[in-house]
Amino acid sequence: MDNSRKRPTEQIYSDYTQEDFEVWKLLYNRQMNFLTDKVADEFIEAIDQVGFNSEEIPNFEKVNQRLDVCTGWKIKTVPNIADADVFFENLANKTFTATCWLRSMDEIDYLEEPDMFHDVFAHTPLLSNEAYTDFFQAMGAIALNVIDDPAKVKMLQRLYWFTIEFGLIQRGDDLKIYGAGIISSKGESEHALSDASEKRTYDVEQIMAHDFRTDIIQDTYYVIESFDELTSSLPRIKELVA
Repeated sequence: MDNSRKRPTEQIYSDYTQEDFEVWKLLYNRQMNFLTDKVADEFIEAIDQVGFNSEEIPNFEKVNQRLDVCTGWKIKTVPNIADADVFFENLANKTFTATCWLRSMDEIDYLEEPDMFHDVFAHTPLLSNEAYTDFFQAMGAIALNVIDDPAKVKMLQRLYWFTIEFGLIQRGDDLKIYGAGIISSKGESEHALSDASEKRTYDVEQIMAHDFRTDIIQDTYYVIESFDELTSSLPRIKELVA
């Protein structure tokens, strides 16, 4: 696919090709089958809440209707990764910016930038979870207050990276996945739950000083006890970027 077709600024459902539907179905079935016993129960429940299935590429209008009932959130189409100020402003207003183009079949196992399988399959379901979105929205509001300070914005981007993108959650004796960057990648999922990666207790001060790379499998993951723990950490986050 050429980039002009892959990167629309709005979702036009009739523009999806047969290959797009085949890509969605393959990725959806592969990840759901793999993740069933590895992902947080909240994600599985959320998949049902937003009405995702393997046969249909999600229609943003219908997804937004479901999200509105649950939490008042919505998804908004962007052609590629949004700049920090745009991204955080949208979060503060209960909006998640998402691409609506899908990778081609020959890119099925590796993609340099996020497509809608990452943005929509991995991120959108948990936007129906109130505890999760309370943290998400508050992070956006905090970021807007410091948006002109690159160092503080970077601290919040690190927090986002190690929670929303690459977070793990404790469930009894087991670790489960809730971070979208792990959910959308079989290789990252396997690595995150293996002994080959380091697991650390959730600590916002440590996380906000922990730099990361976007082009590699992560070597360190932070573990929360519940989504409420994220919300409870907000006062400390505000202190750190004050």
